Amino acid sequence: MVDEGALGDLYYYDSLRVNLGLFQHDVNVIWDLAPHDLSIMDHVIKEKAEAVVATGEKHLNGVEDIAFITVYFPKRIIAHINVNWLSPVKVRTTLIGGEKKMLVWNDLEADEKIKIYDKGVSMSTNPGNLHQLLVSYRSGDMWAPQVEQIEALRAETGYFLKCIEENKTPFNDGINGLRVVRLLEAAEKSVSQRGALVTL
Repeated sequence: MVDEGALGDLYYYDSLRVNLGLFQHDVNVIWDLAPHDLSIMDHVIKEKAEAVVATGEKHLNGVEDIAFITVYFPKRIIAHINVNWLSPVKVRTTLIGGEKKMLVWNDLEADEKIKIYDKGVSMSTNPGNLHQLLVSYRSGDMWAPQVEQIEALRAETGYFLKCIEENKTPFNDGINGLRVVRLLEAAEKSVSQRGALVTL
């Protein structure tokens, strides 16, 4: 839908991946949970990330167990990822906001994992008063496209094997992995500097 332009120009990517545990001793919550969302973000947002700001805190075992990552892109696109091992509930939700439509992905939904909302805001100025903003809200339909119910790791493994059999370069190749690792490194560096801006 993003590739087809159904959402219009992207405004934001907002992801929440929280849970109670599983605590790791060799990596923090950023390296444990954020790779999933950073990889999805990297695939959905076609622009190259420019900078990262991240904050986090260590509460229980000497590594960050909660973190907030903000990624800046050209064209005023912004991404925010919240990862947390200290949540009383498990949440796996992503919102993608565009000028035309907005998408909500909830991995814990049994049937309607993706919902598309025809909602948005348009702003213009009053010709008679340049300081007066005219705001109009659009509230249209919501629809949930049919999504094939398949285990993610099974699909990923099948795709990987097919690429080997057909000698094709996967869309999620090592270059994509490198971009995600650089984002993780930038986030960890920013956390260590109490939320400093780290350019990529």
